[in-house]
Amino acid sequence: MEEFDQDKVDDTTLALLRLTMHEDKFGARAWKSFDWSTLDRLHEKGFIGNPKGKAKSVTLTKEGEERATRLFPQMFRESSNAG
Repeated sequence: MEEFDQDKVDDTTLALLRLTMHEDKFGARAWKSFDWSTLDRLHEKGFIGNPKGKAKSVTLTKEGEERATRLFPQMFRESSNAG
């Protein structure tokens, strides 16, 4: 695989976690079916809880939840020129 901007991949993954984000008694959670290296980096950056384990979802930290919510519309909002 060629070189790539890991920070862009991390931000995109975090924004996509927003698609499956939901609240439970532990806070914001999202399904963790993403690249393990990316999830490890997001954990190291403090945006998600430890992705290792049997759970099929991962907890988002408050910072991760806020960043995911901010990034998602920036990256995926439909253009007003569509048509």
